[in-house]
Amino acid sequence: MTLDDQKRLWATALPYVSLVASFGAAFGITQVACGTASHEDAAVSEAGTAPVDGGTVCTGSGCGGYDVDAGPDANAVGPPPPPSPDAGPVVGTVTGAGGSVSRLLFAVVGDTRPAMINDTAGYPSSVITGIYNDLAALNPEPSFVVTTGDYQFASPNSAECAVQVGLYVTARAAYKNPVFPTFGNHECTGADVSNCGVGNTDGITNNYTAFMKQLVQPLGYTKPYYEVDINATNKSWTSKFIYVAGNAWDSTQAAWLETALSRPTTYTFFVRHESLNSSPAPAGVSASEIILAKHPYTLEIVGHTHSYYHYKNSKEVLVGNGGAPLTSKSYGYAIISQRADGALVGDMVNATTKALDGYFHFVVKADGTPTP
Repeated sequence: MTLDDQKRLWATALPYVSLVASFGAAFGITQVACGTASHEDAAVSEAGTAPVDGGTVCTGSGCGGYDVDAGPDANAVGPPPPPSPDAGPVVGTVTGAGGSVSRLLFAVVGDTRPAMINDTAGYPSSVITGIYNDLAALNPEPSFVVTTGDYQFASPNSAECAVQVGLYVTARAAYKNPVFPTFGNHECTGADVSNCGVGNTDGITNNYTAFMKQLVQPLGYTKPYYEVDINATNKSWTSKFIYVAGNAWDSTQAAWLETALSRPTTYTFFVRHESLNSSPAPAGVSASEIILAKHPYTLEIVGHTHSYYHYKNSKEVLVGNGGAPLTSKSYGYAIISQRADGALVGDMVNATTKALDGYFHFVVKADGTPTP
């Protein structure tokens, strides 16, 4: 699907009419003592007239990524998705090293950073704190969180890098399960095509160091790319989550990725900051896509664009609305839940209203193909 096709698709969106009850029905989840994200700015539509819940739509150069939406209806969403059978509680444990659970139930949280460089005072702490408070209050609680990158917006040699990443760590305090980070362009220099790491063009920046020290190393990993294996407690299925660092790409990572994807698992989740459609993009995007194309996988989870989408018959899921200046739609998070039949149900939850976006809703089999 071309970018023009994507824009035409989103321009057909209908008014937002889903209800909070749909969220519980979709996943067999109830909300208890849930926190609410408060937004510091009044929300406006891209047309600048009708109010839209969820934050200020960003139209400047600091927005990040490309905007797949178009026109005054770009922030509208669809009707509530149909309820799915309750798959029951989640039994088991996930740590930074992986683990085993009775079924997959996890959240995806997108880009979280201030709109302007070094504006630590403008860090969207209220938004991201509200999201993690919500996740901690769900019953059953998601076993872990996949995040899609960009936890800071600071000069590469600035002390603000560590401070901003520290604010992210503080914001997630209520949620006690593992949070798995992805290396974004703002974890390098901030430039879309930047490439960090020992021996690479941009080397080791303060952004890189803050990301590694505060988000990655506490999980037990030493590189900005890594694999997490989470399997069934009854050994009926296996899964791997592959976190790729497109902005820290080298031949060593390429060899690691080939090996990781070659090992068969029931489910494979490929996580990277930038979409294949991002332009400009670092060399690691196209290079990792070439490797991915040779292997089966379930979903490709990305961020970078400060919005969210999932298109029918596509394996790509974009979640970039975790507090960064919005290009469209509202702040929120995705929930992906494994049904009793093994299919995965995905939905986007509005961080303020807790309602679901019916146009994002999807159900896929382990091989990523759609299913009712």
